[in-house]
Amino acid sequence: MSEVIFIVFLGAACIQTIYWLLFAGLILRHKNPCSESAQLPGVSIIVCAYNELENLKKLLPALYSQNHPDYEIVVVNDRSTDGTYEYLLEQSEQNEKLKLVHIDRTPAHVNAKKYALTLGIKVAKHEQLVFTDADCQPASGEWASNLASGFNAQSQFVLGYSQFTAEPGFVNSFSRFETQMTGMLCHSFALAGNPYMGVGRNLGYRKSMFLQNNGFNQFQRVVGGDDDLLVNQYANKSNTEVCLGQDALVWSYSKDTVPDYFRQKLRHISVSKYYKRKDKLLLGMYSTSHLLFWIAFVILAASMYFPEIVFGVLIIRLILNSLIINSISKKFGERIVIWTVPMMDFLYSVYLLIMGFAALSTKKVRWN
Repeated sequence: MSEVIFIVFLGAACIQTIYWLLFAGLILRHKNPCSESAQLPGVSIIVCAYNELENLKKLLPALYSQNHPDYEIVVVNDRSTDGTYEYLLEQSEQNEKLKLVHIDRTPAHVNAKKYALTLGIKVAKHEQLVFTDADCQPASGEWASNLASGFNAQSQFVLGYSQFTAEPGFVNSFSRFETQMTGMLCHSFALAGNPYMGVGRNLGYRKSMFLQNNGFNQFQRVVGGDDDLLVNQYANKSNTEVCLGQDALVWSYSKDTVPDYFRQKLRHISVSKYYKRKDKLLLGMYSTSHLLFWIAFVILAASMYFPEIVFGVLIIRLILNSLIINSISKKFGERIVIWTVPMMDFLYSVYLLIMGFAALSTKKVRWN
């Protein structure tokens, strides 16, 4: 039995190494698509807001100060009751860049977020659309220009990276690690010619693409999925660009408690079952190999089966992962605490195990 587990351990380590070298090779060599272009297309920045008054007071000044020659800001007030509408109405009168869309009621049997996004898209004057959330902050005044630079004659989608701000606490630390893991998978797959998801906090796509494919109609009843399912269904090797770096980064805020974080991630994972079969296979292979590596290691370490080899492989893998994560985090425009990587890598396997069981056993997923 130990021989079989040892083979599984080595096999999982090899699969993980291949994935990690893929991450590093594609992401670290990547250069933003049209960053040197003098002609940047106009963009409509679209934000949906439900009771986001305090967050909008921080976000709008950052959007007003974007260094882009031609852009508008479309904010959809989705039934807010905290003074958001009054604030946005005042702002729209003071700043011509801001366009306000107000929703009093969402039609029955229609997902509220998708409905709000659809209305914002329809009133947008530009063909190129850029999306972020009300609780986000662009890391730079060049953010809109960086996303706009991804739109060329072929591109329909522009994928950006979004990370959580560093705060004290375990939930924040693990959220940042898990977000980087997701970002490495998302962007390396896209750079390899197989885009499978996007993140609505930092995403661009064309208005005509959205309208020609009837928007979110195909997955209107799915909770979430307004970003990753749209990319999964319609993005491909030739129509997708990736924008990375400090000037293309968007910051957000992580959940404060484990239950809140659990519900958020369960919602995200529940959407992945609608991915294309190829994407589920590739992602499943990565997650399974990560989980099997640590399960096999614990069993082999407890039985002291070839400890020199087992612990040697573990050390090599953790050093490789730490160096790659550190390098990629800089490429993304952030900084990861490198000494926490080994612990987070192990906890990530626990996370995969728990979320896997939760996704299989949960029949209905709530938005919050």
